[in-house]
This record gives sequence, structure tokens and C-alpha cells, in this order.
Amino acid sequence: MGTEFENADLETIVKKSGGAIFNNAGQTLNHNIYFTSFKPNGGGEPKGKLAEAINSQFGSFDKFKEEFNAAGATVFGSGWVWLAKDAGGKLSIEKEANAGNPLTKGLTPILGFDVWEHSYYLDYQNRRADHLKELWKIIDWDVVSNRY
Repeated sequence: MGTEFENADLETIVKKSGGAIFNNAGQTLNHNIYFTSFKPNGGGEPKGKLAEAINSQFGSFDKFKEEFNAAGATVFGSGWVWLAKDAGGKLSIEKEANAGNPLTKGLTPILGFDVWEHSYYLDYQNRRADHLKELWKIIDWDVVSNRY
């Protein structure tokens, strides 16, 4: 009580805080984005404006997935890999350590994959790349596209 963040929304806290407040707010936001990006029988490919932007920026959806998976597999230690957009709608793949989120760079997170060991170790041990490949099968492209 009595902090500058007590009435702030989660995005504002992530953009403006540091230390333990940032870590807690960042991980809450990151996991909210992460878990709401999935659905049973998901997968496939995005449609509409997001699909057009991905094809324009990366050449094809398959090329985008390849680059995204490679980025996620090479995050050092624990963190996240993100598809983000700038104010003009240009897409980028962002690697973030720990509780990092593209919001801190002025970008909007569209899709994030958790590459902390806790997200995959029980099923994949140290095979992070296998975990990343499997996540595409449960993506809810309607939800993800709405973030674009």
C-alpha cells in the first residue's frame, strides 16, 4: 500500500518497475499471455493480418517458426522468446531473460513461449527444442491474432 503501482495495471507495472516488483509482475503478465495462447486442438497457422505480416516479415510461416524456435532454443539460461510488434505493426522475434517482456522495449507482445526449465523438464528433460516444436500444436491463433 502506498506505492506508485498500487492502482496501476499490469502492463504499466512491467514497463515502469524494477527488481522484485518487476520480476513478479513480469512473470504474471508473461504467464497470462502464454497460457491464454493455447487451446485443445489448436495449431495450424494464423490467418488475416497477422498471417500477412508474418509472411511479409519472415518470408513464410514455416520460416518464421524456424527462426522463432531457434531463438527460443538459444535463450541463455531461463527466459522467454516472443513475437512482438512495434507501433507500426512491424514484427520481430525477441529473446528475453528471466521475467523479460517486449513491453520494456516499447513493443507489444503477440506470442510468447516460456523457456524456463520448469515449463518443459518433466516431459522433455533438457530437450528445449523438442518442447518448442510441440507448442505449435496447441496455439489458439484467434487469440494470438487479436493481439496483433
